[in-house]
Amino acid sequence: MATASTEDQRDIMYLFERPSDPLYMPRAGNTIVFNTPDMPDNFAPRFGGTAEGTITVTTDASLAASLPPLVTSIPRGHPYSLNIREHRLAAKDVIELLQQAQTVAQLRDMAASIREDINETLFVYSMFFVLARNKRFRGLRVPTILEVFPDRFIPSNVLDSARAAVNCNNNNRNINQETPVVIQYNQDFSGLHSRLENRLAYWREDYGVNAHHWHWHLVYPNDLLVGKTIPDRKGELFYYMHQQIVARYDNERMSIGLPRVVKLDNFHDPIPDGYFSKLRFDNADSNTNRVQVPGLNPNATHWGTRQDNTRLSNYTRLNTFIPVDISELELWRDRLLDGIHQGFFINKAGNRVPLSDEVDITDGTNKRGIDIIGDTFEADMNISANYDFYGDLHNFGHVVIASSHDPDGTHGENLGVMSESTVAMRDPVFYRWHKYVDWIFQQYKATQPTYTVQQVACSRISLQHLNHKPFDYHILVNNTTGGSKQVYVRIFLAPKFSQSGTDAPMRLSEQRLLWIEMDKFVFLLKVGQNHIKRPSSQSSVTIPGEITFRDLEQNIRGGPQRTSVMWSYNFCGCGWPHHLLVPRGRPEGMTFQLFVMMTDYEQDRMPQREGSRQCAGAASYCGVLDERYPDRRPMGFPFDRLPPRELRTPQEQVLTIEDLARLDNMAVHDVVIRFLGEELPTAA
Repeated sequence: MATASTEDQRDIMYLFERPSDPLYMPRAGNTIVFNTPDMPDNFAPRFGGTAEGTITVTTDASLAASLPPLVTSIPRGHPYSLNIREHRLAAKDVIELLQQAQTVAQLRDMAASIREDINETLFVYSMFFVLARNKRFRGLRVPTILEVFPDRFIPSNVLDSARAAVNCNNNNRNINQETPVVIQYNQDFSGLHSRLENRLAYWREDYGVNAHHWHWHLVYPNDLLVGKTIPDRKGELFYYMHQQIVARYDNERMSIGLPRVVKLDNFHDPIPDGYFSKLRFDNADSNTNRVQVPGLNPNATHWGTRQDNTRLSNYTRLNTFIPVDISELELWRDRLLDGIHQGFFINKAGNRVPLSDEVDITDGTNKRGIDIIGDTFEADMNISANYDFYGDLHNFGHVVIASSHDPDGTHGENLGVMSESTVAMRDPVFYRWHKYVDWIFQQYKATQPTYTVQQVACSRISLQHLNHKPFDYHILVNNTTGGSKQVYVRIFLAPKFSQSGTDAPMRLSEQRLLWIEMDKFVFLLKVGQNHIKRPSSQSSVTIPGEITFRDLEQNIRGGPQRTSVMWSYNFCGCGWPHHLLVPRGRPEGMTFQLFVMMTDYEQDRMPQREGSRQCAGAASYCGVLDERYPDRRPMGFPFDRLPPRELRTPQEQVLTIEDLARLDNMAVHDVVIRFLGEELPTAA
């Protein structure tokens, strides 16, 4: 991967600053100006762009004129949704255009030529996609999506206050312009804590959680990879990543004494909890570039809201393409469940596609049943078993919920946050919907045979002791194989007790879907005793903080730079936020169980290309860019299926995790997590 020049980095990164404003408006605190053909004659002198601060672009009006109608039909200043098939196909058209660029300068000029003519989110998504997947441009870094669209992460009134403070500072020459402006706001900005669901706002509204969701759907898109390599086990990753989100959310709920999420399994019942995001989506200093659309309020820059006890209705908005009836969602659900319980799907040719996880996926020609179901459920029309028959349940479920406040658009309201991946996880109903999605996946997992003792054991490797310290795992292992041995170390965490108030640990049948993956790594055991120390900062599910405009500017200007590891981790931006790796716990302490399992790496490894890997920092949830998923086992193993009913004898029944952990290659240890409520200093 070539390193980009500072000029190339500068030219690309400032395309993302305030994407709703015209490109000729100044950027970087009035120090950068794009010199475009449509710049007003008196504009550049007013802002005094120096030679170093002027970016001259050569735009081609014919590019904008040649954009397909599907692309230009999505108005600027209004929501763009990857859950709507036509919006995905519009992104495909834009991406195919931008992929024609051979140099960074060509990409810059092509992007500048169409930037003002397409929806802002469509532009940003397409550019991020090209920069992540086109090997010519992988040396370029992009700022965090939080800074590109801050309005989707920070309440509008807070942003208005911050902008006012910045403008005040800019007019005061006695203030250091590098001094950050700090505006605080409470966690209850979207609703009061008197409503129980709002007590989880600290987690749902977290910027890292929502940025992860955006980046995951960027790395694993629908309908955009025709003729290209489909990411390995894409459908299974869709299942596993969202299952882990729901499991982590349930862990948080139990930490504050709330019941686990109830799945949204009846499309005719009212949704008890409303949601009012208080967010905008335009991120502009002006409203000059906003398009008025018939049937939509030209001043509606906020996401649509949902009142308490709103019922779902047929989606019939004429300005967003295909209508969808509730009955269609039910039909698609029934067809998915029928196929799962019959053990096969029917493809477009009318042939059976067997569904089984007991297949060899080593050479990449076979797919597990969970992978096929994920591709079909997420509804990528190019790799679904049969898109026309099994439909688009997951995506249109999001859309129907997002339009429930104004299903036919007669009130001119925008779609709600459930329509867009940067904001969907803020809404409590997201977790009810995905609990239902996961329930359908679990219907399939229940059809698979339970694991055998041979499948979960690892001979002559014994875990003798496990100790958990903050941000470090200490694992003692005895290797009696007679030689060195590589093992896969798998670490999970789950609450020990149910919410029933009893002192008895949960049965594994109840606890199974609460296990959250904490880490997975390869370790070379020497003969005899081994002491493994693993910092939690190296977790295979998380990434550290993302790259900001300030980081990129320091890099361009030769200032202090972040470490190469940080740059590598943030290349894709996909990964669970590290600050939410551990569940909240309770002030008085909450007992969790830490489970460690070792398996034979030679049996579990997947063939990989030689050389360094990019975008591999959070491989458990995000896979590895352009590579096979680095684990042969089903995702979530060993908790994706029921455990063996017994170990070595009928008397050794497996009812709890302690029963399973009697196998030598496993260990379980109680840990107490306390919520201290202390405010930690902000990293510089």
